[in-house]
Amino acid sequence: MDNELSDAQKQLLIERASNARQRAYAPYSNYTVGAALLTASGKIYDGVNVENASYPATICAERVAVFKAVSEGERDFEAIAVVTSNGGSPCGVCRQVLAEFGLDTLVITADANGKIETEMTVNQLLPAAFGPQHLK
Repeated sequence: MDNELSDAQKQLLIERASNARQRAYAPYSNYTVGAALLTASGKIYDGVNVENASYPATICAERVAVFKAVSEGERDFEAIAVVTSNGGSPCGVCRQVLAEFGLDTLVITADANGKIETEMTVNQLLPAAFGPQHLK
């Protein structure tokens, strides 16, 4: 992928992530996150963070979106938008999950007002990523 999304595509992903964010379940941190993942087929899968009283059982919005896409047979991702109150960046586990499906995936972070905070590839977010090539 050449990471050349149009401004309209970026805004659509941010809007979808922002809408999804409204459905997040975050009663402990009150830090709601929405994600919208664009696949190479053109489909968009959204996700929200889902917290749990047993904190390790919590799952992030980015992984929900990826797992939904993978469960539908998608493996090639173009971009993901992540919307939080303050434009926070994906956690390390989410970066690793995204790396599994391509280091060139564009990651866009935006705040609650839709203002883009960062745009970078998974490779830029997770340099020297551990991947399938290390298991050969």
